[in-house]
Amino acid sequence: MFRIAKQVSKKAHKPYLYILFDIIRCGLKYQAGYYDYQEFEFYLLNKEERKTYLTRGINNSLVKKYNNKEYWHLLQDKIEFNTKFNKYLKRDWIDLKNTDLKDFENFLKGKEYVIAKELDNCGGKGITKIKVTKDIKKIRDELIKNKQFLVEEIIVQNKKIAKLYDGSVNTLRFFTFFDGKETHILNSIFKIGNNGFVDNFSSGGMYTFLNKEGKVICPAIDQADNKIEIHPSTKEQILGFEIPNFDKACEIVKEASKEIKEIQYIGWDVAILEKDACLVEGNEFPGVFQIKPSFDNGKHEGILTEYKKYMDI
Repeated sequence: MFRIAKQVSKKAHKPYLYILFDIIRCGLKYQAGYYDYQEFEFYLLNKEERKTYLTRGINNSLVKKYNNKEYWHLLQDKIEFNTKFNKYLKRDWIDLKNTDLKDFENFLKGKEYVIAKELDNCGGKGITKIKVTKDIKKIRDELIKNKQFLVEEIIVQNKKIAKLYDGSVNTLRFFTFFDGKETHILNSIFKIGNNGFVDNFSSGGMYTFLNKEGKVICPAIDQADNKIEIHPSTKEQILGFEIPNFDKACEIVKEASKEIKEIQYIGWDVAILEKDACLVEGNEFPGVFQIKPSFDNGKHEGILTEYKKYMDI
């Protein structure tokens, strides 16, 4: 907290002690942690504007209120997730814990690469792209040793999205709330890889925001807080990019959200295929994503206003 207060003080050109006490005040009044204060630039906001921002404290209370912990394992365990949501995956997969060498060999036939995953990791950790060789037993033994029990067919993403960056599958994150009858899409972001084979923010990727039609509405941001309108590797335009098959992606998360009625508030990762879309994973802790005040052309309104239309906050 002290380190961040110093960083913000320098960036905002405000006294260190003022920022430090303002961080504490925002923690008490808005449930905003010091990372919230920095990430959502609370030092630029007045009291009324601050009330519109979803903070990690508020988000945690929503998860506690709407997501029954007894059912979290259906999203946390990747094998259980793939079993439950198999019809939305649109790719082959296999569970090494429950298959023998012959089954694994049959699964790998015709595949040049596959994706191996640990069952309970997140943020792109524990995921490896595996080249298929003739020594199937060696591959299987190595994966079991690394506890990468889930092996999936490679997702072939839409060519338009691959042109933006083809080193990873660039996915959408949808935030949905199921009210018992209808599913509401609260927010959606576009995650893009950069110099890595996963698109996760914590693994070197970037993200940006989409409007209700699937169009990128602001520059992307990476973990170093860089503002990115053109992809640094491919030189493709990010700002204004239109997601193909966005309507199909919306349909999938709306349907999938009804599969576990005990978990009402979910963050879905979705990949865009050439003519369709598919689920990648679901998150019982959807995370907090909203446009920085310095990116929103002076609007200074957080996502909480949208959440309050459908959730009791």
